[in-house]
Amino acid sequence: MKKTLLALPLIAALALTGCSNMNTTQQRELSGGAIGAAAGAGITAIAGGNPIWGAIGGAAAGVLGGYIYDKHEQGQ
Repeated sequence: MKKTLLALPLIAALALTGCSNMNTTQQRELSGGAIGAAAGAGITAIAGGNPIWGAIGGAAAGVLGGYIYDKHEQGQ
């Protein structure tokens, strides 16, 4: 238990450091994918399907949505 509590801050620090050099497009795609995966898994689980497939579909839609939103914000 103590090793787990010591490892959690280290894992969190490494995860946050890995995202520090991203540009805005990459950040929006990543956050869109994460939000889409969570929403897709949740909706699919509630509907009685396989949450894995919902997460995959939601992540794909979220990444695409993040990309489109970023291009809209940049005026392209």
